Amino acid sequence: MSMTTKRILVVDDDPEIVGAIRTVLEGRGYEVFCAANGYQGQVIAEQHPPDLIILDMMMPKRGGFPVLESMARRPDAPPIIMITANEGSRHKAYAEMLGVRDYIRKPFAMERLLESIDRIFAEQDQPTESASDAEQDPAEADEAGAEETPKKKRTTRRRKKTTDDS
Repeated sequence: MSMTTKRILVVDDDPEIVGAIRTVLEGRGYEVFCAANGYQGQVIAEQHPPDLIILDMMMPKRGGFPVLESMARRPDAPPIIMITANEGSRHKAYAEMLGVRDYIRKPFAMERLLESIDRIFAEQDQPTESASDAEQDPAEADEAGAEETPKKKRTTRRRKKTTDDS
């Protein structure tokens, strides 16, 4: 296989989680860098630009959201998978707004994380259709989009029965 080894940065303050993720990812041939907090993660990301970041939300010193906010401003930002024990839906919504590619709640099955990584890398490796779409006339794109839009179903209210069924 002549593909370049993908780099993954794991940023989490739990050494057991980091160790388990690192072992599995290295076993699959990835180059893995690890950081125990957001500050270390950002330094490592600058020194060894990753192809993907696995980022914990809640960490001492600098948590996942400040890192995510900083990365979201970068045009070359790698995809990010956020892992967290936090149950809040507002946190998930905010993470998604900032561009997180997946949001996985702890504890999670390693297979769940691996499926997410595989999907993200498969999407990166596929040629994008945006180049062909960009060449399409905007009027044609509108027409094509209109054909694909499903029509709304009409809803009717039930009529009151006029006869007494009792």
